[in-house]
Amino acid sequence: MSDLRNLYQEVVVDHSRSPRNFGRLAAANRSAEGFNPLCGDRLTLYLRISDGVIEDASFDGSGCAISTASASLMTEALKGKTEAQARALFSGFHALVTGEPGEAGVPLGKLEVLAGVREFPARVKCATLAWHTMQAALENRAKPVSTE
Repeated sequence: MSDLRNLYQEVVVDHSRSPRNFGRLAAANRSAEGFNPLCGDRLTLYLRISDGVIEDASFDGSGCAISTASASLMTEALKGKTEAQARALFSGFHALVTGEPGEAGVPLGKLEVLAGVREFPARVKCATLAWHTMQAALENRAKPVSTE
């Protein structure tokens, strides 16, 4: 089990130090801002959606290692997904990190590296900030998302 935990930690550290899809997406047609007052995490998520499919995703901002890694992993997972699939991923991911019931049968792939967050309730908001921001972007909500 410790080998698996070490692998998970390595993936989180890698994505926090070298986040994928980091930076403003010039061709974005949806975006939203998110803020976690507890940790000070701030991010803006950018999506390019065409015919209900997320063609590209990126984010910018600053945050703790878990927040940054979660946003990086999320943007990778969203590309090529429909809006409905993105919402299902949110449900599955939220269930993973909170231990609450969620949508069954949603393959999470690399996102499962963040499962250990549920052992640290204060960090759940860090891991879910990008995901709540993604929901706001899908719904074209102008008001920034807060984890409080």
